[in-house]
Amino acid sequence: MKLATINNQTRNGQLVVVSRDLSKAVAVSEIATTMQDAIDEWAETEPRLKEVYEQLNAGNVSEAFDFSEAKVMAPIPRAYHWADASAYVTHVELVRKARNAVLPETFWTDPLMYMGASDAFIGPNDDIEMEKEEWGIDFESEVAVFTDFVPPGTSAEEALGHIKLITILNDVTCRALIPAELAKQFGFYQSKPWTAFAPVVVTPDELGESWKDGKVHLPLYSTLNGKRIGSPNAGVDMTFNFGQLIAHAAKTRSLTAGTVIGSGTVANQGSPDGSSCLAEVRCLEMIADGKATTPFMSFGDRIEIEMLGSDGQSLFGRIDQKVVKYEKK
Repeated sequence: MKLATINNQTRNGQLVVVSRDLSKAVAVSEIATTMQDAIDEWAETEPRLKEVYEQLNAGNVSEAFDFSEAKVMAPIPRAYHWADASAYVTHVELVRKARNAVLPETFWTDPLMYMGASDAFIGPNDDIEMEKEEWGIDFESEVAVFTDFVPPGTSAEEALGHIKLITILNDVTCRALIPAELAKQFGFYQSKPWTAFAPVVVTPDELGESWKDGKVHLPLYSTLNGKRIGSPNAGVDMTFNFGQLIAHAAKTRSLTAGTVIGSGTVANQGSPDGSSCLAEVRCLEMIADGKATTPFMSFGDRIEIEMLGSDGQSLFGRIDQKVVKYEKK
């Protein structure tokens, strides 16, 4: 099943069911008005939404309309909880190697995770607004899952059953602001502005055999200004699967329905197409040539992020954003 949130001039948008080929959609207010409403009562809403999905794919929904990604908001425009991990430890290892830093052994056994800003997720076509290019504007292509209510102390195996929806995202990062923030040993804040999400979320069964062992085994494509930056397979080199990430987040607390857990930057070790951010591209240049030559993003740059299914069709729709100068109003 595929779902999205369209802009109906309200803060939380309108939940719609989207056809498998992303061509049609239908509002389902009689089932749930918003994505959060649907996931709050998932045991009740899922079978009803799935029935609409099947009818929509069969062409039997008279109220269906053309699905336009340009009108799509983030699936949950305002989430109660957003935690982003760094599940691809080979990526962390590479970044540290570029600055001659040692990777602690615990990084391979205990996930890295931080709580991000979730009060205003942005849509797939929304601009990346920045005041200064000197902040080191970067994209990060990731996979994310949405959970229902997760009790504290949930095991990694149990956590897999709490994954209800899957999508991809762009975790925009201001690289030049990170060092000063981390030096305070209190985490990210200014260096992590609004996160952008793909148009559509899907249930795990929609991925078929590509969803296995708590991982999405498909390439994630990142294209900057028409140039392919990378297409790493999200199921390869993922040290911690989503079950382990959810269990980590729920160690001392419950996770509310609608919690979003990010994978961190998808990366494949030793692959020429294994990068999903410019920071990693620059690290590879530093290791190979002693200096980074690829610049971070500038005003006017365009980043596109997409994942294709085994049939070659877009699974979640495309993230397509431009970097623009923020103008105070």
